[in-house]
Formats: sequence, C-alpha cells, structure tokens
Amino acid sequence: MTAPGPAPGGIETIGVDLGGTKMLVGVVDSGGRVLHRRVDASVGLSLDELLARIDEEIRIALDSRPGVAAVGLGVPCIVDRDREICVTSNHLPLIGVPLRSRVAALTGLPTAIDNDGNAAAIAEQRRGAARGADNVVLLTLGTGIGGGLILGGRPYRGSRGAAAELGHFVVDMDGPPCPGRCPNNGCIESLVSGTALRIEAERAIAANPGSPLASAAAAGGKIDGTVVTGLARAGDAISIQLLETMGRRLGIALTGLANVFDPDVIVIGGGVIDAGDLLLRPAREEFERRALTPQRETPIRAAELGSDAGMIGASILGLDALTEAGAVV
Repeated sequence: MTAPGPAPGGIETIGVDLGGTKMLVGVVDSGGRVLHRRVDASVGLSLDELLARIDEEIRIALDSRPGVAAVGLGVPCIVDRDREICVTSNHLPLIGVPLRSRVAALTGLPTAIDNDGNAAAIAEQRRGAARGADNVVLLTLGTGIGGGLILGGRPYRGSRGAAAELGHFVVDMDGPPCPGRCPNNGCIESLVSGTALRIEAERAIAANPGSPLASAAAAGGKIDGTVVTGLARAGDAISIQLLETMGRRLGIALTGLANVFDPDVIVIGGGVIDAGDLLLRPAREEFERRALTPQRETPIRAAELGSDAGMIGASILGLDALTEAGAVV
C-alpha cells in the first residue's frame, strides 16, 4: 500500500491523533495546510476493533491524498521509544502494541509515534500559540489531561519516554482520586479535566435541583464541558462558578509548573478550553497571585490550533521521520 511521492506544492504527511473518545486523522502539507480531515470514534472499542478502525482511516486518508510521504501517530500512552510500543494507557487498549511498526508495514511509509501531548506541544511550538519559543509548557484539557514540554527548543521526553505526564502532577495530596489509572489523589487530572468538571456539575445538580444545569440533565443531555460552557455564557450563575473553580485550580497547577520549568509561554488546549476566558481569566488571576517572580510574568495562552493540534503535531512527527530517513524536507 505504498503511496506515490509527494504532490506538487509541499510534502504531505498523515497525522493520526488518537484520543480517549475519538480519533482525528488528517493529511497536512509541509506548509501547515490541512488537506484531509476525518473524525471517528475510539471509545468503547476492543483492541482488534480499534486497530481495524485506525487501518481504515489511514486507507481513507491515502485514497484521498495519494501523494502522502509519511505517517505520524499521536497516542494517549507512554511510549517506549526504544521498543516502539505503548507501555501504559489510561484510555485505550494499546498496552504492548507495536503500533508504529504495524502502521509502517501497512503503508510502506516512514512512520513515527509519540505521546499525544508531545505531538500537541510540537504543533503549537512550530505553528501555533508558542511559535518560535524555546521553552514551552502545554496542557491539553479533555477527558483526561495531556501534557507536553519543549525545553531548549526540543521536545523533552525523559529517560524512558515517560516525561511530561503533567496531568499527574499532584497539587492536593488530600484531593479526589485520579479518574484514570494514576494511583494518586489530587493530581491535576482529578481537579481540572473534563471528567472533573462533569463530577463537579453532577454535585451542583444534586444540590440545586431547580437550576438550568439540572434542567439540562433532566432533558436527557450529557452534562459535559460543552453544556456547562453554553449555560455559563447564557448567564447561569452555577455554571459560571463551576468554570471559575476549574480556572482557579488550573492557575494553582500552572504555578507549580512555571516555578519548576520557567517557560517562555504556557499553552492551554483541549476541548475544555472552549470555555475561553471563563476558565482562563480565573486561572491567570490565581497564577499571578501565586507564582514566583519572574515566573508570574509568563503568558498563559489558549492553543491556536484547537482540536487539530494533536493531528497537526502528529503530521509534523511524520515530517521529522522523513528527515531521519534521509529525505529533504
């Protein structure tokens, strides 16, 4: 299934962003244009079903853009880069799977794999809100929390490929248990993720059965970040307070990360960031109160690439794989 050489106008690579609930597969050229984009579900699938769906989406992408030259994979896993396998995953049944070599065999193309948070950080540093910065901290707020670090202009992966699990940075030892497989209480994921927001919303509904939030739940709607954000923008005080609380918690978490890494910029992405300043304003206020000098001057920016960040970052991993294979990019 080897695709022909790159089409005129730039080298094209496939980016696969695997998430806990959905996968986004796109084709992006070396200038950053998204030429193909498809979303499919990943939640609730067995390993065989998940692999079959990945294969099918890659085939569709190759059929759409037959000049694709490489593939990049962003996965919600700790990736052992020496053995090229996923060693832990909170959200998908990928543990022990040699996904990179499997996709390379399927396509016959240079293929790279990395943690999805690393992929998003690479995308924002090269083409987004952290463009040109040498030191970047990125958090992606979704079902869980992903993290990525760019230090000295390069992705930082640690000695085992397990660095930048920033969602499991503990900020409250007596806090709630992590909703993932992390053994901690009070990690950032337990306090600020989409899952954490849903849990807080359920508590608010129980305490305020006549609220608009309770009405939305009674109408059969799934109570998630989109619902809470929509009600907050419509003026619902309880929803506004929920996002205020999430924002303050986020600001506290970012304080610790800034004090450790002293970054040029902190970037916040993921689905929960759709709340915009309803979340980021209290986060910035808390950060400015708590961070050390000069870290408190660190800008906190919303990701520019939105839900495409992981996919675009994965496509950049593909470009880097071409460079490593000796192609000129």
